[in-house]
Amino acid sequence: MNRRTWLHVAGAGAAAYAVPVRAAIETAGGKSRLRSAICAYSFREQLQKKTMSYEDLVKLAVDLNVDGLDLTVYWFPSTEDSFLLPLRRLAYRSGVELYSISVRSDLCKGNVGDQQSEFERLMGWIDAASKLGAGHIRVFGGNVPKGATEDQAAEWVATILSRAAEYAGKKGIILGLENHGGITARAERIIQIVKKVDSPWVGINLDTGNFHEQEPYAEIQKCVPYAVNVQVKEKIRAGGALVDSDWARIVGMLRTAGYKGYLALEYEEKTPAPQAVPGLIGKLKKVIA
Repeated sequence: MNRRTWLHVAGAGAAAYAVPVRAAIETAGGKSRLRSAICAYSFREQLQKKTMSYEDLVKLAVDLNVDGLDLTVYWFPSTEDSFLLPLRRLAYRSGVELYSISVRSDLCKGNVGDQQSEFERLMGWIDAASKLGAGHIRVFGGNVPKGATEDQAAEWVATILSRAAEYAGKKGIILGLENHGGITARAERIIQIVKKVDSPWVGINLDTGNFHEQEPYAEIQKCVPYAVNVQVKEKIRAGGALVDSDWARIVGMLRTAGYKGYLALEYEEKTPAPQAVPGLIGKLKKVIA
């Protein structure tokens, strides 16, 4: 699909949802374009204790010369305009893109009422992302309920995601389903779900530290063509051992696939984030360059 055709389809409202799933990655192929970012989750301890604010994260992004922020919403003081709009203004005036928010969700719901509740919760976050100017939301698939099969749970996830994608598409926002254990523990299953939804507004939020197979890089490679956001961790688990993540290898995969987007550092190790993150961001930027 060329750019002119894509723009025509994207402006066609409901017709956009009939576009094949690979259109969700319409910029795949060709020259790669990588941007640095920080996940707010890296500073979860400081945000939870209120020793750091989301406004402080914007200032940190400026200090570290980072392009964007992936705002984990768990510690938002509010979703009212009084919080969201000044934060958006600060980010704009600081030259920092609030390109993504990361939310909790559990889409493995077979009950129609529970599915509706999850859908409505996602609608609320889609509205909040729109006010922040974020073009992406990271969502979780959840865990397979007791008594259900994985195939059943995957259908439920696809059902809710399909409804959410229709609403998100009207706001111009992409939903990235993360490989986060549970129903999305394996690349094959998460790709199956994304293909089932078959929407240009749904892809994979690729967390490079969340595959715990003997060959996690093989799992990462499978997901790269569907990635709409990438979160990188300092460590990766391979065959039960926690080892340093090979960022150069991961970036090589992304460049080969023509990935265009953010690589957001999600720091989870023991050294306090204020001490560790600046050095890791420096390393990430060098690998990207």
